[in-house]
Amino acid sequence: MGAAAGGSVLGLSAAVGLAWWAGFGSRTQLWGPFPYRAPTPDEASSHRPAVHDKVVALTFDDGPNEPWTGRLLDVLAAKDVRATFFQVGRCAERFPSATRRVVDEGHVLGNHSLNHAFTSYLHQPAQQAEVARAQEVLHRISGVVPALYRPPWLCHWPWVLRTVERAGLQVVSGTFCHQLEVFQPPARSIAAEAARRVRPGTILIMHDGRDATGGDRSQTVAAVAPLVDRLRDEGYTFTTVDRLLGVPATLG
Repeated sequence: MGAAAGGSVLGLSAAVGLAWWAGFGSRTQLWGPFPYRAPTPDEASSHRPAVHDKVVALTFDDGPNEPWTGRLLDVLAAKDVRATFFQVGRCAERFPSATRRVVDEGHVLGNHSLNHAFTSYLHQPAQQAEVARAQEVLHRISGVVPALYRPPWLCHWPWVLRTVERAGLQVVSGTFCHQLEVFQPPARSIAAEAARRVRPGTILIMHDGRDATGGDRSQTVAAVAPLVDRLRDEGYTFTTVDRLLGVPATLG
C-alpha cells in the first residue's frame, strides 16, 4: 500500500507539473505562439525581424502602483531607457496620472487584464470581458489603444490565446528577472540575477506592482539603474517589445 500510495502521489505531482508547464510556462508554445524573446534568424520573417545584436526589452507588470511606478519612471528617464508597461485596468483607474505619464514619456503601454483575477481565466466569457474592459479603461485614461497583451501569471490556455487573437492583440511572454522578485529580495540580488538571465533579444519581466493590490516595489526600482548600467557595460541596448517583435504598439 505504501508503494502504491507513493506512486500515486508521484503521478499526481507529475500531472500537476505538466499542467502548469503547458498553461503557465513562460516558454511553452504548446497551444500556440507565445513569444518570450525576439525571433532567431531561422524564425524571422518580413514582419518579425531577427535580432543579431545585444538588445533587450525591459517590461514591468501589475502597475501602475504609486509611488513606485513614478520612481521607476524617474530612473528610466535618467538612464534614457524606454520600456513596456503591462498595466492592470483597475490599477490604472487608481493611478491614472501614472498611466498617462508612461505614454507621455515615450514608453509602450500594454494590457494586463482588468482585475488580475485568476478565476477570470477558468472560462472564455470572463476572460474575454477582462481583455475588452481593460482595453476600454486604458484607452480612456491614456488616449491610446494597446496592441500588446500579457496575461496575468502568463496563463496561456487555448481559450486565452483565442480571446487575445480575436481582440486583435499580440500576446507577449518573457523571462522573469528573478524567481523571487515579486517578494522583493535585495536589489543587488535582483539586478545580478536579471543580468545573468539576459541574452540578445530577451524580453525581461519585472514588476512595479503585485497582482492588482499594489505593495512595496522599492527593491525592484532600486535594481533597475544598476541593471541598466551592467547591461550597457556588456554592450546591450534597450528597446520596447513592439520594436523587438516587429509588431504594432497600438491599434487604430
